Amino acid sequence: MNCRALSIMILGLVLSAPVGATSLLVPMDAAQTDHLRAYGLAYWCLEEPRSYECEWLLNYRCGSFLLPDRPDVRQRAADLGVSWKRVDEAQRGQIYQLIERENMQRIHLATAPRIAVYIPPDAEPWDDACLLALTYAEISHTRIWDRELLTGK
Repeated sequence: MNCRALSIMILGLVLSAPVGATSLLVPMDAAQTDHLRAYGLAYWCLEEPRSYECEWLLNYRCGSFLLPDRPDVRQRAADLGVSWKRVDEAQRGQIYQLIERENMQRIHLATAPRIAVYIPPDAEPWDDACLLALTYAEISHTRIWDRELLTGK
């Protein structure tokens, strides 16, 4: 392939690409189909090896998330049954302006927290509402009880 043909092909790819970066808005209002798993999706984005940075939009549509628009994130959302909407740079700017004017806040999320649930080792998963919610949302967690606390784990 000659340089001119390659240049034309590259120019075509550049011109066909979206103008602004897009994000996925994961609403937490009535438009969301599975609120608990939406939290799980945000957590999944933050977990290693992905470590995708996200935003939590407090008080915007009941605490929605802005996640990176990536094929694996869209697939994970589909797997979890979580609703999302693509927003471009201009729409994201409008959301940010509204957040600045109203009683809202943007929280930058960069790492997944380590989560432990204090529960007896013989408890069934349905015995604890917190454990049940974390399991359903597919959020990684550790079960701890007295022995783990006393030994410093």
